[in-house]
Amino acid sequence: MADEKPHIARKTPCSVLVEPGKNYMWCACGRSEKQPFCDGSHKGTGFTPVKYTAEKEEWVWFCGCKQTGNPPLCDGTHKTLD
Repeated sequence: MADEKPHIARKTPCSVLVEPGKNYMWCACGRSEKQPFCDGSHKGTGFTPVKYTAEKEEWVWFCGCKQTGNPPLCDGTHKTLD
């Protein structure tokens, strides 16, 4: 399953107000029902969630399409999807 591509969960980023010192586990497979975060739906796939640790309270744009070149953050790739 190494060639499997992640599911496109949504074609827009997810804005989240993160808390300083808190760890967030970003869904990399696109299967989670708790987007943009992992709910364990990747089990049995070649995907693993990506850990993001907030340094301060701020709004963060997590990738929703799962195609970003800068996981777990949005890099605008969703604008190029069909």
